[in-house]
Amino acid sequence: MSHDFQPGTVWLVGAGPGDPDLLTRKAERLLAAADIVFFDALVGPAILALVSPATKLVGVGKRSGRHSKDQGSINALLAAAAKAGKRVVRLKGGDPSIFGRSTEEIDHLAANGIPVRICPGITAASAAAASAGASLTLRGLARKLTFVTAHARAGEALDLDWTALAASDATLAIYMGRAAAAEIARNLIAAGRAPDTAVMVAVNVSLPDERIIRGRLSALAFLVETISDSDPSLLLIGEAVAAAGNERTVYSGEGAMRVALADRI
Repeated sequence: MSHDFQPGTVWLVGAGPGDPDLLTRKAERLLAAADIVFFDALVGPAILALVSPATKLVGVGKRSGRHSKDQGSINALLAAAAKAGKRVVRLKGGDPSIFGRSTEEIDHLAANGIPVRICPGITAASAAAASAGASLTLRGLARKLTFVTAHARAGEALDLDWTALAASDATLAIYMGRAAAAEIARNLIAAGRAPDTAVMVAVNVSLPDERIIRGRLSALAFLVETISDSDPSLLLIGEAVAAAGNERTVYSGEGAMRVALADRI
């Protein structure tokens, strides 16, 4: 790994969904070789515990709605560390290339003549499907998989192509969608998606307190009511994630518990 990680280089590393066992072997080696690690708020203590005590850890926030550093400041910190001859890891939750704003960091580093490389990670949608024993695609019913971010500026409506997203042969993986759940359901149904389309809400994916909540699209706003602002959540929508029969299920990290939810689901 030493020949891959020269001083003055920045690696954008995917931390995966949270379980340290889901880190790639390459990510773990990069963390061990780093002089300094800039990490996002969604990167948990179990991942950070893998970093050498001799390595400097710098939290840079980047959690939906609560950014401790703006993107420009993060770019500047990465460039300064690399120019000082450090082996720099920029540790991002999930996969750096999926809603990780990697392009902004890559462009800034490249403009400063700093070598930058990417180590991919397992994204939350893949981890959620694995935890629930589900598939993100389904032969004959779900031929497409669409990743969407539901993050919008305060007070602004989501600017999405609802007609395209309402296609019945697609699975939607909606990141940062808890706060906009009611708006998402309303717009998808208005655009033609069936109200009884299966949905799955994944909370704290891959962690000991993980929850998987199943229901239907028309009840999405109700399904997310018990989810805290501080709990990362992902919405999966489509027939590929349908529960067996008509039973609604909630799974937790301590095992599976079947529950009958209210008639409004």
